[in-house]
Amino acid sequence: MTDPANVSWQPDSLPPALTPFARVLDAFLRDLFAVQPILAGAAGFHAVDDRWSDPSEAGREARLALYARHRAAIAALPATELAPGEATDRGILLEQIDQLVFADAVLREEAWDPLATIAVLGSGLFGLLAREYAPWSHRGGAFVARVAGIPAYLDAARGALTGLPDRPVSLVHLETAIRQLPGIGELIAEGREEADRRAAAGEAPEVAAALAAAGPAALAALDAFRDALDREIRPRAAGDGRLGPALFAEKLRHTLGSEITPEALLARARADHAAVRAEMLRIARGIWSRWIPAEPLPAATPGDAAAESAVIARVLDAIAAEHRRPEELIGFCQDEVARIEAFCRERDVIGLADEPLRIVWTPLFLRAYGRAFLDAPGPLDRGEPSHFFITPPDESAGPEAVESYLREDNDRMLRLLCIHEGVPGHYLQLAWSNRSPSLVRTVFSNGMFAEGWAVYVEQVLLDLGYGADDPALMLTHWKFYLRAITNAILDVETHAGSLDEAGALDLMVRLGFQEEDEARAKWLRARLTSTQLSTYYVGALEMLDLEDAARRRAARAAGADPEAVPARRIGPGPGDTPGFRVREHLEAVISHGTPPIRWVGRILEGSAS
Repeated sequence: MTDPANVSWQPDSLPPALTPFARVLDAFLRDLFAVQPILAGAAGFHAVDDRWSDPSEAGREARLALYARHRAAIAALPATELAPGEATDRGILLEQIDQLVFADAVLREEAWDPLATIAVLGSGLFGLLAREYAPWSHRGGAFVARVAGIPAYLDAARGALTGLPDRPVSLVHLETAIRQLPGIGELIAEGREEADRRAAAGEAPEVAAALAAAGPAALAALDAFRDALDREIRPRAAGDGRLGPALFAEKLRHTLGSEITPEALLARARADHAAVRAEMLRIARGIWSRWIPAEPLPAATPGDAAAESAVIARVLDAIAAEHRRPEELIGFCQDEVARIEAFCRERDVIGLADEPLRIVWTPLFLRAYGRAFLDAPGPLDRGEPSHFFITPPDESAGPEAVESYLREDNDRMLRLLCIHEGVPGHYLQLAWSNRSPSLVRTVFSNGMFAEGWAVYVEQVLLDLGYGADDPALMLTHWKFYLRAITNAILDVETHAGSLDEAGALDLMVRLGFQEEDEARAKWLRARLTSTQLSTYYVGALEMLDLEDAARRRAARAAGADPEAVPARRIGPGPGDTPGFRVREHLEAVISHGTPPIRWVGRILEGSAS
């Protein structure tokens, strides 16, 4: 381990606390970052880059005491001492603390989810290597300290994996953790290569020497942890990762920042599922002759679901044949993001960002969670690059699985993915978010806002004419939206119902037109990540509600009848509304950080008033 005296630690990056609310927020963030150093690094606070969190029972109790103490102080601030905007921030912050309490007091993943340990280790090491936010003497020194701390962290994590009375250790999480664990060794090796390269150039040679000394013990600890999972913990891993109806409903409320119940979500999703399939049938019939020229369009009795599905599936199957080779995926997405940005400039859709975007392969430790991700810098790390991760097909699974992967993420699906992950989706939204002066709305980023925005702007861009010369892109878009709806159904039925693998695959493949490789990966993800799969669909609904409200306000201000403004629906866009400007609305929505969507609605309504 390096001598702290030789490590150039980053200065305090929190802004000055000038108001009573800012002072209690500052005190909370400092204490929170000390016990949640991975969250601190993600936010751009790097004074604790050398530490791990404490997964032990003592660590859990200390965090709960911290949350209670600060929540009381924040709630006790008189309303008369809150500056403009701080009342909203306090409301959001209190909800966030309640979510933290739920995680440590009720959900308690450290007791039954071995994969959470891999995620912490991976995030903690990757974050130090991925961006040059500080000199190597700081990042490399912190990397050494974290590598040296791996044995103690894993010992504590192993001790915490006891299961709970109603939640034994999850076998599916355990088996996935074992598969992902080699990714941590890869990160250590990557760190050693970086340290050696810099040492050869005369930069911080003490980091390379210290990492060479600390690495073997860390790798041995990883091997011991894998053996403990396999031999000691596996025999009592009787859980399947499902939360059950009550716990799922409680977690859903915290995840979404919305009061929608699982029952209401499921009912709305099933209705929209049918509506999207009807729209897909309309488009598929219209382009059948282009994609299936050798066969006449089959006749189907209205309401014959099997025959209608066959028409949609045949057209989608033909479209899926146009796909890249594995080695072309990154280059295709780089070119497509550039095309989207050109369209946004030409149509004056939204202000673009200058922050660098790197499109790269997903790190191994993250590949179980999905096909694509956007990893953005935190609000205190402005100007650092974002990473658009693409998970490559697993070629060890054989050529059929690789072809299935590529057919699902075909050329048109990749175009939509570049909107979702890139522009104007996650990359652009989070770049805008980081410009917000509110630490509450940026440090505590709401996942439903982020995913809802990314799904919503796919529809916005297509309504504005992106890809208008290619009806197959619109059909693929509705398949993508159907996937978001299916995600929500899968999420609820997995954790609050009794969905099995056969039923899940039927929902995704037969009813959702997904490739089997995609569906099997999503079935795993549904069991690993409760409530996250609902954020896409519910977030998109609430984003559409924001647009409906903005259109009505614009019509009223222009002297038109706001009740004559049609609500957004599944199908062609709503057309023009007197006084409504798309760019003005989009930028208004993403100018306030990434808070729960209902808080954005209140902010926009208040601004209009």
